[in-house]
Amino acid sequence: MEPTTFKITDKPVTKTPLNPEHIMQIGLGFWASKTLLTAIKFQLFTTLAEKPSLTAAQIREKLKLNERSYLDFLDALVSLNFLRREGTGKDSHYSNSAESELFLDKKKPTYIGGILEMADHRLYKYWGNLEEGLLTGQPQNEIKENPTENSFVELYSNPERMKEFLLAMAGIQMGAFISFASQFDFSKYKTVCDAGGAIGALSVQIAKQHPALKCISLDMPQVAAVSKAFIQEHGVSKQVEVVSGNFFERIPNADVVIMGNILHDWSDSEKMQLIKNAYDALPPGGAFVCIENIIDDDRRKNTFGLLMSLNMLIETKAGRDFTFNEFTGWTKKAGFSRQEFMALAGPTGAAIAYK
Repeated sequence: MEPTTFKITDKPVTKTPLNPEHIMQIGLGFWASKTLLTAIKFQLFTTLAEKPSLTAAQIREKLKLNERSYLDFLDALVSLNFLRREGTGKDSHYSNSAESELFLDKKKPTYIGGILEMADHRLYKYWGNLEEGLLTGQPQNEIKENPTENSFVELYSNPERMKEFLLAMAGIQMGAFISFASQFDFSKYKTVCDAGGAIGALSVQIAKQHPALKCISLDMPQVAAVSKAFIQEHGVSKQVEVVSGNFFERIPNADVVIMGNILHDWSDSEKMQLIKNAYDALPPGGAFVCIENIIDDDRRKNTFGLLMSLNMLIETKAGRDFTFNEFTGWTKKAGFSRQEFMALAGPTGAAIAYK
């Protein structure tokens, strides 16, 4: 269809016809999402990382796929830029894209698929109840059937589900953790505490890039065994200490206190309590770092941050994501003197407050 041209006085004006493509892409976005999640569940990208080029027929045999739609499945992943292909049909050869090779091979330390595995196993079905969550303001996950005072008590009650969650948290922030560990100036500091450190992914990245630093990974007692194994696997056990505790009660003293995807889990009053506890744990000149999908102050650009805030509706009783202006207000109220923002990977940033 040619653009429609008309005149206002003597100046030609071109009006581009409206196009529903964006609406369709978003409205049926679950098609692409479930295709990727299924490929991860089948460990397709890990398989292709082990043997970089396989024919369609070889992939079908390895994954035990039915003949009917496997080519559509593989070629949809090509179209979505997760796979590369040479040739056509059953004898065509497939390989990982550069991003899939780095981030979706389960055997690499850069694997981010943990969050996507959890999205497939847990979040996919719970997000189907978004309407109810918006109408009631209540979470729509496991605690909907088994209400508890703390949503993490229910989540951590099942060891396998807890491990999946911990790996998911590592996956969703791995790029940001690597970026922060390389960007932040640690030269003035000797000790770091990752409060709510989960599996210890951030401490591992900091320890690897800054061998002189001592790190503490603080989390609930149920997490300790999994964290110690992960830290040992990455060879930094001498630098990183796993400490069990409750960050609402006390945060161990350190020069830098970091919370990665922690504040958004809680109500505004609980956020303030955690910020105050971080302030108390720091010496003068110390830094409090919040690594989150910080929403832009105008609330228009960071779509992922806004959708993550909706995810907090699904997952928590009162949590929500927030803007840097809100972070600045909370930390000033707690006594911090200076704030700054550091852009990290993708939609994630570090909001930093100095004591």
